[in-house]
Amino acid sequence: MLRSLFLVLLLIHAALPIAPAKKWSTLSGNEPVVIARGGFTGLFPEGSREAIGMSKEISFFLCNVQFTKDAGAFCVTGVKLDNATTIATFDPNEKTYNINGKDVQGHFMVDYTAAQIDHNVSMNQAIFSRPSFYDGLSPVLNVDGILSSKTPPRFWLNFQYQAFYDQHDVKLVDKVLEMLRLYTIDFISSPEIGFLTSVNEKVRKKTKFVFQFLNASDVEPTTMQPYGTIVKDLAAIKSYASGIIVPKEYIWPVKPDNYLGPLTTLVSDAHKQGLEVYASGFANDFFSSYDYNYDPTAEYLQFIAKDECVDGLVTDFPSTASNSIACFALNNTLQKKGQPLIISNNGASGVYPGSTDLSYQQAIDDGADIIDCSVQMTKDGISFCSNTADLMADTTAMTKFMSRTSNVPEVQPNSGIFSFDLTWNEIQSLQPQIANPLGSDFQRNPANKNSGKFVTLLEFLELAKDKAVTGILINIENAAYLASKKGLDIVGTISAALSNATFDKQATQQVLIQSDDSSVLSKYKGIPSYKRVLLVENKIGDATKESVDEIKKYAEAVNLRKTSLVKASGSLLTGMTNVVKEMKDANLTVYVHTLRNEFISLAFDYWSDPNVEISTYIHSAKVDGIITDFPATTSRYLRSPCSDLNNVATILPAKAGELESTVSPTLLPPAEAPLPPLEVANIVDPPLPAVINHNPPATPSSPPPSSAYPNAANLGLSILAIIVLVINLAL
Repeated sequence: MLRSLFLVLLLIHAALPIAPAKKWSTLSGNEPVVIARGGFTGLFPEGSREAIGMSKEISFFLCNVQFTKDAGAFCVTGVKLDNATTIATFDPNEKTYNINGKDVQGHFMVDYTAAQIDHNVSMNQAIFSRPSFYDGLSPVLNVDGILSSKTPPRFWLNFQYQAFYDQHDVKLVDKVLEMLRLYTIDFISSPEIGFLTSVNEKVRKKTKFVFQFLNASDVEPTTMQPYGTIVKDLAAIKSYASGIIVPKEYIWPVKPDNYLGPLTTLVSDAHKQGLEVYASGFANDFFSSYDYNYDPTAEYLQFIAKDECVDGLVTDFPSTASNSIACFALNNTLQKKGQPLIISNNGASGVYPGSTDLSYQQAIDDGADIIDCSVQMTKDGISFCSNTADLMADTTAMTKFMSRTSNVPEVQPNSGIFSFDLTWNEIQSLQPQIANPLGSDFQRNPANKNSGKFVTLLEFLELAKDKAVTGILINIENAAYLASKKGLDIVGTISAALSNATFDKQATQQVLIQSDDSSVLSKYKGIPSYKRVLLVENKIGDATKESVDEIKKYAEAVNLRKTSLVKASGSLLTGMTNVVKEMKDANLTVYVHTLRNEFISLAFDYWSDPNVEISTYIHSAKVDGIITDFPATTSRYLRSPCSDLNNVATILPAKAGELESTVSPTLLPPAEAPLPPLEVANIVDPPLPAVINHNPPATPSSPPPSSAYPNAANLGLSILAIIVLVINLAL
């Protein structure tokens, strides 16, 4: 199972030891090590064959040991079996024990024999947001069995609850000493000082002993002191341990508002005492702090900084931690080389409210090649940048102009508060508002949710000139409605603004003119300095030759949804489409939208790692540009040596359909109907109507544009749209 996925990780990391030496501020001067909690538990059940195989070459295997009544040792985190195993199926009866002063109810390893566990109990994924496809398929990992195998992983054994086991006549110290005599074990850790002291004084091997800190308020059972007190006397720890393993918040505290507090001196203080420091609690799919913008690599890099580098990272996703060390740490000064383009989505809209001065400046600082402006019009004819004409999601319009809500079916199916019904002064009386496209559980940077100011088109063009960005993307929507119903000439307004800023008479900066309306793009035909981009918002699974030929009449590039390139069903990738090849065979440039950091937007195949998704669209889909809410993530990847598939260390793309092939067909979601092909009818739009004088009665409705299907990009991010986005993982 997953043989080729194992090979992926081998290819990524097999040659890493021969890479040029780097200078690290770890205690040893070597690069930090990666410790995989139970293996690759971000995807597979703890201790399963797949979890070990996916992590073996790049990390130490951390086994949290539990014992049976006959001293059989097994790898299961915690003191109970309930969440992580199928024990309740074997034995529905629970028990209650007092463990370290607390009553704990559930199923306990110590109530069963090793044979009962081996033959009757299997592992489940203990974290319910992760794949359940592999539940019940793997036995509970027997420590003696894996250590006595021909090629055991590098082992880190963690022991806890000595008093509890002693009460059940399982002599923890004796069992551990026996293991150390029989096997090579790299690390032994425990949160109990008495246990470490007892074992350490009887062993003269190369095994490292590490003291594990629990939460600061928890009490250490030997000294009965809180761990928050013990950490203040690091010198005492040196007498029985060579290192400490701490929750990552001991190093970078997280304040109640979920932003980082000041860096503590724990790493430097421990290093002065000769203690190694291992930070624990990392997982790509756990929220940690808004400072990281849902980017797990950014969090890892925070702990392996040049001057304050931990000696190891304990994680459920060892590949991301390993790549952070091999690909991104100490490589932050490299320059991006050529294609693909990094195109912002309303600026760095994952960091600041979209289409504001702050989001555009952040996008530039973060390495965006192209900054974008979706142009909207006010009632009094001012053009400005905003994601949609509906201001309900991206501004505070609901608090001030609820009475101005209206239904405009030509623009979107649900009601909204539209820019073309407000004057520029009225809009300036509002505040921008950061969008949370994946729902309230995934808020973005709330401390700056209303920061920044609205930007007119003229200000946007001036910014692009002043900052000398590679180029700009101007998105034009609702042109027919604005002309025929509101008397607003958005095409003429944009054309004049670009001309006045001399963008039509230069070749230094790229100018991308984007629209889902072919008639709009026709207005920009014959201007060599402009590149026209057809926005295809509907999902497609193919593109007929006739449709591609039709696109070439209006555009030199297309902007496609992610799922039009990489097919997905539920949370799994199922394959690649031929759409990019069909477009490129016709000499069309292909951009993809919209990439995001939040793990819920990523298929399981990407390992909750945005870098793997980026690699997939660049190297497998072969796009020419990536449109993203988080330009920093894509920029960092493209500036990394690991973005080159020929480099010694590289981040390989996901192979769409491979993970799905390992799942029992009975557990897969129902097969979805194939996506429709792109047809000529989806492309060609009626000619733009004349711009009316708004004072006379309105003219009849103009036909809807070809791609004006109800979709998230044209909605004001209503509650319904957010739910749809979450269900579809924003793919």
